[in-house]
Amino acid sequence: MLVIPPNLFGQWDKTAEELRVLLSHLDNKPAFLADLDAFANHIITLLDTNLDVGIFRAVRQENQALFYYGYTHAIHTGVLGVLLGRHLKWSNERVMTLLKAALTMNTSIVDLQGQMAGQDFPMRDRQRAEIQGHPQKTADILMGLGVTDPQWLIAIRQHHERSDGTGYPLKTNDISEMAQALRVCDVLLSKTTPRVLRPAVSPQEAVRDLFREDKGGVMSSAIIKEFGIYPPGDYVKLASGELAVVVLRTENAKAPIVASITDTSGSPISKTLRRDTSQAGYAITGVHTDKALLKRLPPERLYGLSNAPVGHPS
Repeated sequence: MLVIPPNLFGQWDKTAEELRVLLSHLDNKPAFLADLDAFANHIITLLDTNLDVGIFRAVRQENQALFYYGYTHAIHTGVLGVLLGRHLKWSNERVMTLLKAALTMNTSIVDLQGQMAGQDFPMRDRQRAEIQGHPQKTADILMGLGVTDPQWLIAIRQHHERSDGTGYPLKTNDISEMAQALRVCDVLLSKTTPRVLRPAVSPQEAVRDLFREDKGGVMSSAIIKEFGIYPPGDYVKLASGELAVVVLRTENAKAPIVASITDTSGSPISKTLRRDTSQAGYAITGVHTDKALLKRLPPERLYGLSNAPVGHPS
């Protein structure tokens, strides 16, 4: 049974503004490190309440305000980082360091990210220079706020470096494991987030790109295992003809539990039905790209059927 506290989505909805407040006016934040620890622990608590809802929010972003892009992206990257770190059997302390690195990785450009996500013209030279310099500038800001953890600071400095030496700003291929983990989470979720100038890439395409670049390595394999082929929030077509939204991962990465939102002819229905896609009659046949219906669909409706039985093919 999938049990969701009634206010869980509301708590997640507040996190972007909470992070914005936390990262604002840093020249007058003597309690920054304690406040960041509290916020990171809050994210962990929300995730431990229901991991699938955390992933759902990272995948379903049609209604996210672009102004908050930098903040929501940091939170979503942190969510995936927690899943990745736990899969790699990192200690709780190390997972927390990765989460805090994700939350702070773009501190010096976080408002610029929101501006660029909403602009209808290509990146300006000034913006490019800020982007190129933000890993070191952010690390400098964090050190000024009292961050001394070398893993955290190195991850910030290196999270745009690549193993082939084509990253930035140093073009080094000597990259820490935490920086690699931060980078793969950052890149994957950047690709799956829509902006004015480009639509979102599907989770499947983003994961394929990651797997190809990583050559099937530890990081990409862990992401696939934790994220799933069809992650929570993905919009899929079923063999029955229904359209559905993934709500729950299972041991089979290709066969999650979904909530149908249309009937077999594609017409919207008033009550979502839970379907087990490991059953042939409800197998996933592909993803659906027209997100118009989803923009009007409250996520609580998809997760409000904790006592509903999983549907069976007729």
